[in-house]
Amino acid sequence: MEISLNTPALLFPAITLLMLAYTNRFLALATLIRNLHTKYKQIHEERDVIREQIKNLKERLILIRYMQSSSIFSFLLCVLSMLFIYYQHSNWAVITFGGSLFSLLLSLSLSLREISISTRALELELKNMEEERP
Repeated sequence: MEISLNTPALLFPAITLLMLAYTNRFLALATLIRNLHTKYKQIHEERDVIREQIKNLKERLILIRYMQSSSIFSFLLCVLSMLFIYYQHSNWAVITFGGSLFSLLLSLSLSLREISISTRALELELKNMEEERP
């Protein structure tokens, strides 16, 4: 299989936008954790709900770390693939480009799992508000 320099270059905008999206998710999660910490200190009767949210946030934080790591690894392999193409090592270029695609696939799969967990956390919030409704 022969690939040109343009093939891995097509992934550059996708990977960088993905990394930006993951960073935004991380910043949103950091804000949630800080707000939850403040709420935890102030409110004593809702601690069970808050503990469940903390559990979700910890799991999401781990997933986001792996999402970011695998997208960065994908980006590195993509650059390495371009370097191999430049130096005309086509076999290595194909292998590293395949690795880059696999890392990107892993990152997207982790993102799907993280979205599932964040949805579950929102459901906890809604359930808690519904129980408090008069």
